[in-house]
Amino acid sequence: MLPRTPSLFPGDPEPTATPSSQPIIAHCDGGARGNPGPSGYGAEITDAHGNVLAELSEFLGFRTNNFAEYSGLLATLQYALDHGHRSLRVISDSLLMVKQIQGAYKVKSPDLLPLWQEAKRRIAKLDRFEITHALRHKNKAADRLANEAMDQGMHRGSDAHHPTRGSLAETQPTVPRSADTTAARTRLPPLPVPAISSPGEQPAPTAPAAIEPALHLPPRPNRAAHAPIILTPDPPATGRAQPAPAPPARPDPKPAAAMLRGFTRDGAVHLLGTDKLPDGIFVKIIPE
Repeated sequence: MLPRTPSLFPGDPEPTATPSSQPIIAHCDGGARGNPGPSGYGAEITDAHGNVLAELSEFLGFRTNNFAEYSGLLATLQYALDHGHRSLRVISDSLLMVKQIQGAYKVKSPDLLPLWQEAKRRIAKLDRFEITHALRHKNKAADRLANEAMDQGMHRGSDAHHPTRGSLAETQPTVPRSADTTAARTRLPPLPVPAISSPGEQPAPTAPAAIEPALHLPPRPNRAAHAPIILTPDPPATGRAQPAPAPPARPDPKPAAAMLRGFTRDGAVHLLGTDKLPDGIFVKIIPE
């Protein structure tokens, strides 16, 4: 590229590029605490050399995280159109929004569809548009602005409605709450207040309150005419099933008597072998 020839007239101003021919870069971010919850967006807009041109932030009220992301995109698009910039590059950490704007993902949410349509309408007014995804740590300035917007909005009260910039409020009208979401309140009947009578005036007689019939209980039996009742205390509950009592131990059976062999002669018992009978026992003879 040849160097530009300097002007022959020192008083002539140097030609400069118009703002519309210079691309601008916008880092945008949105968030919601609770999703849905108190939400806000932030955006930092710089030129091609990194000089900050503007910082945008706004509290959106009780919205979702994706709603806040689209709000930040719409705010940067509106800034570019209002200041005559025809080339815009957007950097966002919302992968869903980036893919939907690029056409890779379909917009299935009925709440995001009008925001996507409005973003497409504003993008069509630019000569050049580009949107890319970046991780959150590379989008710190926009994240800080979004959190500052949520902090300020929560101090004011997140229940108040805060319209967004540009025509975003027109594309996303406030939905009224349905009647079935209002909690029904039970009213108690008013307490009776006695009438105050003037001196000398007798108060109006009041009707006696209805007296419920007394409950007649059967007479107690005369315990003196019956035999005394002896109560035995129940065993203390231990919380664990008591084992069944063991059956009484049976006495050990007597050992069977040994059988000895022998023969009788003249009324006497003669044993075979070396076995002997102890004294003082009875014997039973079984003939073979």
